[in-house]
Amino acid sequence: MKNVVIAALLSCTLGTAANAQQFTMKISSPTINDATQEWAKEFAAGLKARVGDKIKVEFYPASQLGQIPATVEGVAMGTIEAVAPASGFLIGLEPRMQVFDAPGLFTDMAHAQRVFADPAVRARLATFASSKGMQMVAAYPHGPLNLVSHKPVRKIADFQGQKIRVPGAAPLQVKPFEKLGAQPVSMPLGEVLPAMQNRTIDGLIASAAVFTAFKYYDVAKGMTSLPRSYLVVATMVNSDWLKSLGPELEKAVREEAFNAQRKVEKFAIDDAARTAEVWKKNGGEVIIFPDAETKAYLTQVESIAPAVLGANPTMKGDFDLLSEAAKRLNQ
Repeated sequence: MKNVVIAALLSCTLGTAANAQQFTMKISSPTINDATQEWAKEFAAGLKARVGDKIKVEFYPASQLGQIPATVEGVAMGTIEAVAPASGFLIGLEPRMQVFDAPGLFTDMAHAQRVFADPAVRARLATFASSKGMQMVAAYPHGPLNLVSHKPVRKIADFQGQKIRVPGAAPLQVKPFEKLGAQPVSMPLGEVLPAMQNRTIDGLIASAAVFTAFKYYDVAKGMTSLPRSYLVVATMVNSDWLKSLGPELEKAVREEAFNAQRKVEKFAIDDAARTAEVWKKNGGEVIIFPDAETKAYLTQVESIAPAVLGANPTMKGDFDLLSEAAKRLNQ
């Protein structure tokens, strides 16, 4: 009888300890003072309100935990719980991510936000990288894509010969700019500013929030808006870590990640306008293509997607679903 009582007490003690266990969720981001940091703030607040101190969220912006390739690898291996880079830097792990870089899908930020919040789209995205040790818990447009270059790009012909950093090395990130006559190169964000300063590269593509946060206006003044092109951030979490939380906490992480995605939508739109003004106030120029150049740009870059995505039936299915949702939600 005494052994039964001891066993029961031990079981209760172990159960209490398990329930009291605190998990730490380190989230790495290459950017700072932007929509991703706002997302992390909303996510941490929502999670704390829901589960208390059971999960401690630690956000590390500006590549504090390492450059993008190292942090992506860290999440895949389980040494970091989560990473939130531009989706293009996840393509080496999951080629399907390049579907986000198909130009012309979205008419504006609000349209892109509606598509990424669509249940059918979210269900499809949940399968991305699931076989690579990661789970996608949030995906959202960070901002319109812009090109900052030493030689301002005012028309299609100005791309010719320029060595431009693109946000990833996949075909949909490289081939459109090759077709425009540029020389695209891929490099982690943390390496780009010095490359611009010493003119190893002529320009880079990112959102305006990146350019203002890292004061690129001290290096170059011309910022060209790339028509109907958006930088998408995907928050990826280590699958084993998610599973270790147990069903209740895993559900909380997934749902609060999506809730935070919706909460930062207005911030992201406002931030795109704010950062453009910051750029101009610091002596920069915001360049918008004339209508004829916009049409020519879209005609050239949109022609790349069918051939690239059509070679892979799964990616074609991803693109078709996104295209259908984009048409349905284009209000």
